[in-house]
Amino acid sequence: MTSPKAGSPAMVLVTVCIAQFMAPFMLTAVGVALPSLGRDLGATAMQLGLIEQLYVVSLAMGMLAFGRWGDIIGQRRVLLPGLALFTALTCSLGFTESVHMIMFQRFFQGLGACMVLSGSLALVAAAYPPEMRGRKIGIVSACTYAGLSLGPVLGGYVTGHFGWRYVFLMPVPIGLAATGMCLFGMKEAPKNAFGERMDWRGGIFYAVSVAFLMLGAAHAKEIPLGPAMIAVGVLGLAVFLRLQAHTKSALLDINLLTRNRFFTLSCLAALGNYAATFGITFMMSLYLQYAKGLPPRLAGLVLLSQPVLQVIASPVAGRLTERFAAATLATVGMLVSSAGLLVAAATIGMDTPLWLLITELAVIGAGFGIFITPNSTAIMGSVQKRQFGLASGMIAAMRTFGMAVSMTSVTLIFSLLMGDAIITADTLPAFLSSMRVGLVAFAVFSCLGVILSFWRGKKSLR
Repeated sequence: MTSPKAGSPAMVLVTVCIAQFMAPFMLTAVGVALPSLGRDLGATAMQLGLIEQLYVVSLAMGMLAFGRWGDIIGQRRVLLPGLALFTALTCSLGFTESVHMIMFQRFFQGLGACMVLSGSLALVAAAYPPEMRGRKIGIVSACTYAGLSLGPVLGGYVTGHFGWRYVFLMPVPIGLAATGMCLFGMKEAPKNAFGERMDWRGGIFYAVSVAFLMLGAAHAKEIPLGPAMIAVGVLGLAVFLRLQAHTKSALLDINLLTRNRFFTLSCLAALGNYAATFGITFMMSLYLQYAKGLPPRLAGLVLLSQPVLQVIASPVAGRLTERFAAATLATVGMLVSSAGLLVAAATIGMDTPLWLLITELAVIGAGFGIFITPNSTAIMGSVQKRQFGLASGMIAAMRTFGMAVSMTSVTLIFSLLMGDAIITADTLPAFLSSMRVGLVAFAVFSCLGVILSFWRGKKSLR
């Protein structure tokens, strides 16, 4: 097998795949290292939570702005500094001695990841013709979910054997490799929206509104602070959309949302799908360890059945888009996930056999993998080339928002049904009831996504 040549589409694909692996990997890998980091640096529970929240918030804040900026100046000019910033801060975090500096650097590490992720699909879409786009996006999607799923496994192993600092240092070599490949192996990307102006005012307004919304969602049960922040965020986004409708060369073309039903419903379907699936790992991890009595290592192996099927199904679904309508495949994928969630909600209990649980997780993961690649391909194919970066940023933004909705739903359900009670033998029935409600809520999100996916109809790729 020959190695990709400098400037070739294959070099773009490899660089994007590495980038798409690293950013989600640093989200989930750091999560399992937080207890060790907290003990070493004397961090409070709130500080540990902020280490994760600030990364996710900064990811969400800049997705649209950096995606649009890449359309104007060229996506490579956004990807390269993003890779450099992300890699430098990832290395620096491995040597930091202060928890406050870790929080500060974690925020800007997230901005670097945001620059990397926002235009990745735009680069792939521009590098390959429409008839090949689905299979390439499938490979990128597989790398994304490989990063998400391998993060807890490798992060836990490295933390246990070498310490939490090596969780940050571990990805540095591949970050340097990706930066070098982007610098020396990729040609300058075309300026899809050459000559148009960047709406920085809209970008800042959007970022601040998203920050309020995301931080409010993370602290939703803290009344009145959480709900008040959510309200400010929602109001800010409403004002943002109003401003965009009257801004020349706007960050977000409102006509794209109001006149391109296919694009809008595809994005909303993605939001529903992420909201339906992201929180499952968290709930099932608690269930396997508290209800089934499994050790963390074995529980982690059981949970791998979902992301492994996602990684397998994503590239397969990408190839299928060459034969079938992408929107139809995406709808089928959501139907499969919905079925898995409904069966899981109906069968979860103290005596649920592990084989059934593994099967349910595998079905949910397969449905997710079947959905995400065709849906992303459909979104990229529903816009003009000058909007590739914006569409790529929207896909990443829907992923981040969906994750936030999923985890906020779990938090609220546990808060309402269990209060502040610790999971013990006495509270296990309440915990199981909360899990059933949570799985039903996820199934509702997924079913809403099915309706939106079906309602958008079919659209041929550009």
